[in-house]
Amino acid sequence: MDAGRGVCCNRAMAASLSSSGSALPARAVEGDVPAFAPLYQQIKTLLLRSLQAGEWKPGEAIASEVELAARFKVSQGTVRKAIDELATENLLVRRQGKGTFVATHAEEKVQFRFLRLAPDDGEAAGAQRRFIDCRRMRAPSDIARALELKSGDAVVQVRRVLSFRAAPVVLDDIWLPGQLFKGLTAEKLSEYRGPMYGLFETEFGVRMIRADEKIRAVAADPAAAELLGVAPGAPLLSVERLSMTYDDRPVELRRGLYNTAHHHYRNQLS
Repeated sequence: MDAGRGVCCNRAMAASLSSSGSALPARAVEGDVPAFAPLYQQIKTLLLRSLQAGEWKPGEAIASEVELAARFKVSQGTVRKAIDELATENLLVRRQGKGTFVATHAEEKVQFRFLRLAPDDGEAAGAQRRFIDCRRMRAPSDIARALELKSGDAVVQVRRVLSFRAAPVVLDDIWLPGQLFKGLTAEKLSEYRGPMYGLFETEFGVRMIRADEKIRAVAADPAAAELLGVAPGAPLLSVERLSMTYDDRPVELRRGLYNTAHHHYRNQLS
């Protein structure tokens, strides 16, 4: 790495980090790249900080590679490599002839982006949502621990059923940090026409970046059986998902029960 460019990049990073505010505060140290890291990684970190600070909103075009190269005093190729990594991580989207855009959950093609359930017959069908409950409550200890909150901190709990072809298939219990989701109500969830993560982006400024899942087989308890229209004790797929925003900050815990009588869980590995 060119030493002069490394110094320029570090100065640009310091200026960027000191001048931009963020609704989701960055964790100390985490995400800051040392001077001996590859230059494109330093640029990637600067771009992540700009995304986190809201310089470019989901769905908006970011600055061009030429503009970013001038801004950070590096080559256009270095900027391109940083953008390529962010595109691979689904944080940015390249559009031929149009530029590079911030990825968003609000687009039709990314609805239920983290949902890996597919119909056995291969014929995709739109989901119908029914919100059963949405309430603020004090976080139980296990929920607080997963969301890195203090026990007793406020969380928003959402319960919903997803149906496909009028048949209930997914029962979700969702917990969200109360401080980030003030004003979230069942009415707001029901009235929003797009995917729920799109609402989280546009109304609350919280973007889901990635998720970790735990999957196991369980038997339906009476309450879940009634909501999913199956017999008590019927086999279900339990999927616990922890979704993170920038800096790997957990912002959603979701525990879903899937009726796989006519569906299967599908994932692509590479």
